[in-house]
Amino acid sequence: MSDLVGRVAQHLVGRRREQELVLAAIAAGRHVVIEGPPGTGKSTLLRAVARELGVGFEFVEGNAELTPARLVGHFDPARVLADGYDPDVFVDGPLATALREGSLLYVEELNRVPEETLNVLITVMSEGELHVPRLGHVEAADGFRLVAAMNPFDAVGTARISGAVYDRVCRLHVGYQSAAEEADIVARALPGSDPAWVAKAVDLVRRTREHPDLRVGSSVRGAIDATAVVTSLAELRGRPASAREVGLDAVLVALSGRVRLREGSLRTSEEILTELYDEVFGPEADDHAEPGDRADEGDAPPPAGKAPAPPGPHRS
Repeated sequence: MSDLVGRVAQHLVGRRREQELVLAAIAAGRHVVIEGPPGTGKSTLLRAVARELGVGFEFVEGNAELTPARLVGHFDPARVLADGYDPDVFVDGPLATALREGSLLYVEELNRVPEETLNVLITVMSEGELHVPRLGHVEAADGFRLVAAMNPFDAVGTARISGAVYDRVCRLHVGYQSAAEEADIVARALPGSDPAWVAKAVDLVRRTREHPDLRVGSSVRGAIDATAVVTSLAELRGRPASAREVGLDAVLVALSGRVRLREGSLRTSEEILTELYDEVFGPEADDHAEPGDRADEGDAPPPAGKAPAPPGPHRS
């Protein structure tokens, strides 16, 4: 088991305890739900576990369109007309496939799955089999497990998970990783990126999670996007990434859609991000350049943070 944990760890940054708990639960024949904010490695962890266990991995995206028929499978209507309700006419959905093959059924965003579809999963977790009208019973092969992930802090388009589901799974909560680990994640995603800029981008992103005017902060994906954009934007404008007009614009475009304002806030997300940028990077950026390096005044880009706003302020 320790060798298995070591192999799984190669796909992740940190998360040793979480790896051990997930592997132990699966080895014990339990179903697992991982809860945590976005960008905390829930999907990466479960995919790495499946890969190193050498088992199948059936992916299901949880949303309002996930009906029981889409999850379980269905009879092909055209072939039913010709052959009737023969087992060969049944088209397996991800649940039936996972049951037959003894695979992991991974449900992403479990709390977005409609209640009637969740009820199907409850029965499967309890009985280890699935009953399909006109098809019969589909029994779970050895190795079948339900593994799911969800963000319990997102209230839009989600539903409360019932006690019946929690009674049949092992629950693991994950939080944000350390600053050093998040910087490592960005560096792995963008090899060759400037470590100093990455460290500051991660610092800024982490501050969005604690700002009093923000209800929801950014995940580490915001730091990844800001780092990728600042590199391209610096090249496009012929300015260094340390220039405020470059760095701030990269931060605004990468993060303004990821943060959510608290109810009653009179500030925009752009204003808050500009404040945080100045706190982390400093209000005076590296704007040293020869006069000839700048575009003519009429063609110059607007000052960072002062770009024409879209209709209406962004108040997420």
